[in-house]
Amino acid sequence: MDIDIIIIVSSAVCAAIFAFFITRYATKKTGDKLIRDVTTEAENIKQKKILEAKEKFLDMKKEHESYVHDRNNRASQKENMLKQKENSLNQQINENQRKSKELDNLRENLAQQIDKLEKREGEYEKIRKQHIEKMEAVAGMTADEARDLLVESMKEEAKSQAVTYINETIEDAKLTAGKEAKRIVIQSIQRVASETAIENSVTVFNIENDDVKGRIIGREGRNIRALEAATGVEIVVDDTPEAIVLSAFDPVRREIARMALHQLVTDGRIHPARIEEVVEKVRLQIEEEMIDVGKKTTIDLGIHNLHPELVRLVGKMKYRSSYGQNLLQHSREVANLCAIMASELGLNAKIAKRAGLLHDIGKVPDDEPELPHAVLGMKLAEKYKEKSEICNAIGAHHDEIEMNTLIAPIIQVCDAISGARPGARREIVESYIKRLKEMEDLALSHPGVQKTYAIQAGRELRVVVGSEKVTDQEAEKLSFDIAKKIQDEMTYPGQVKITVIRETRAIAYAK
Repeated sequence: MDIDIIIIVSSAVCAAIFAFFITRYATKKTGDKLIRDVTTEAENIKQKKILEAKEKFLDMKKEHESYVHDRNNRASQKENMLKQKENSLNQQINENQRKSKELDNLRENLAQQIDKLEKREGEYEKIRKQHIEKMEAVAGMTADEARDLLVESMKEEAKSQAVTYINETIEDAKLTAGKEAKRIVIQSIQRVASETAIENSVTVFNIENDDVKGRIIGREGRNIRALEAATGVEIVVDDTPEAIVLSAFDPVRREIARMALHQLVTDGRIHPARIEEVVEKVRLQIEEEMIDVGKKTTIDLGIHNLHPELVRLVGKMKYRSSYGQNLLQHSREVANLCAIMASELGLNAKIAKRAGLLHDIGKVPDDEPELPHAVLGMKLAEKYKEKSEICNAIGAHHDEIEMNTLIAPIIQVCDAISGARPGARREIVESYIKRLKEMEDLALSHPGVQKTYAIQAGRELRVVVGSEKVTDQEAEKLSFDIAKKIQDEMTYPGQVKITVIRETRAIAYAK
């Protein structure tokens, strides 16, 4: 603001000096009139600048007064606030001083009461000693002796009461445990109740018309013989309209035969070479389907990180029955039962479900060694890095090995529950399938035998041998030896026909 005033005054002075010099040095040519005009104009400018400086000064003075007034008001407000705070602090100080006096009074009262209590305690102790001395004189024994005697008597009484309480608790626990166990089992069965599935040993293949039957049989029966030899399934073509019966105890063989027939009939080309090609292709499809079924089953049950080989074996259970009960359905049912029961008992439901699904995995190995299926399943689980408690539960569910986890008895119980429901299993079917399997294994144990198929409900055994290993004479002897061994080692109804098939193939390729 001061700088503005200086600038205005300087301008006025400059104007005056300019007028002075104009007046002094003006030439004679301009004349006195020009000098007077310039002088007048300079004087006007000077007066104008002086007025502007005065106005600016007044404005600045007014602003300064306003600023000083505002500053004074703020200072007054702060002063009032400080006075209020000072008054408030004075009040708090007074209140604290009052409370401090009250606390001092309370301390004095408390000290007086403590002194009184100590005096009374001393008097009480004195009176107690006097009473003890009198009681000892009356009883004829010291206080320690009396206390020991009392403690001994209380110990005996406590032992008696404890034994009674323990016996009552055990009896009550037995009753409660029995009821609780029944409740858990019944709830588990109700929550996992499923339809009973009894598998047969035949599959009906439907056809559009009976003309297809002739094409399936082929000239002189060569197509049907090739199909039976390739699949190991007996194909029954009779007067039943629009149907062909596939008979075999092995569900995998029946499914391969059904799918192969379907593809052959759909394609229309039915001859021995084509049949063998299609059957081999269907075998690969069945393997892929087993893997897909295994994956779907593990996803449905929420079981993760299962080894791919175990997944394949789980899918293979779809084509295996146990006493007429589908093995995959049985294993899924056992898995769900185990999970529910483990949850009710506060155990790990995921481990129980995993062990339940895998408990019968030993029934579907690719090679079948002479081991109980529970032990074989345990070895498979160990091979594919399953946890030890799962392996123990699998191996112990038929008491082949000792149980060392709480999951093992749950697997055993749930396996029994799934198989014990009325109509769930058929012992006759299982013994029948077992007899046919033993018959095939017996023939397969002979040297030179490549494949064996039990057909016609076990009344015929077809044995395929390699032509380079077995001669015609040896084939005749082989059929006799197998028949004699079956006769000596097996029990079966009726008679069994042994058919040894030996064929020579010559294959060449035109390039």
